[in-house]
Amino acid sequence: MDALARFRLDGKVAAVTGAARGIGLAVAELLAGAGADVALIDLNAELGPAAAEKVAATGRRSIFYPADLRKPEASTRAVEQILADFGRVDILVNCVGINPNTDVLDISPEEWREVQDVNVNAMFFTNQAFARHMAKHGGGSIVAIGSNSGFTVDKPQPQAHYNASKAAVHQMVKSLAVELAPFRIRVNAVAPGYTLTEMTRLGLGKREWVEVWEEMTPMKRFAEPDEIAHAVLFLASDAASYCTGTVLLVDGGYTCW
Repeated sequence: MDALARFRLDGKVAAVTGAARGIGLAVAELLAGAGADVALIDLNAELGPAAAEKVAATGRRSIFYPADLRKPEASTRAVEQILADFGRVDILVNCVGINPNTDVLDISPEEWREVQDVNVNAMFFTNQAFARHMAKHGGGSIVAIGSNSGFTVDKPQPQAHYNASKAAVHQMVKSLAVELAPFRIRVNAVAPGYTLTEMTRLGLGKREWVEVWEEMTPMKRFAEPDEIAHAVLFLASDAASYCTGTVLLVDGGYTCW
């Protein structure tokens, strides 16, 4: 097979969570550009339909599914709806995540639980629901969005709950990779550094934060969402056929210090 052809996703169906904007939307567009039909899943029912239209502009089939993935039954229902519309799912890219910046002494139990509920629980329930389908139908590829924050403690912003959640995502990916390998399901993660999404832009108004982020990043710039999406495409495609349990850092060298 031609080497570049292994990056193609023709004839495959991909589901992308957190797809209404940011990295999730960039991933959905790129997977469609590589030939996949794409199901977009997000809690944001306001932005979701427009995101699906943007993805459909690539010429691939695209449908938006509103879902609160913190609820296990929502993940199961999403799989059922996608199977009814597309007939199969070959790829899951899991981009759900939130990051409130709160000092550790001020994090309430409610806020701690909310971050873990979205970043860890929703991630697991969705991986599990789609893996159950893939295990019955010959395998597939799951890619989670982790973070450089799962490897190191970012500064100067406070985010103990976020850092803990992303470390959990990385370990979850490795655990699922081991257990799902017999079913021909590969499970990997991309760990982005600072990326110009709506989440990161919330901190861009604090110049003292931005100066530290830039100084700590050897490449002296932030990533564009499509740069993260390219790494996701590699792991989702047959080009990464011997990769499982991999957490691929795409952070401009941030964690090299």
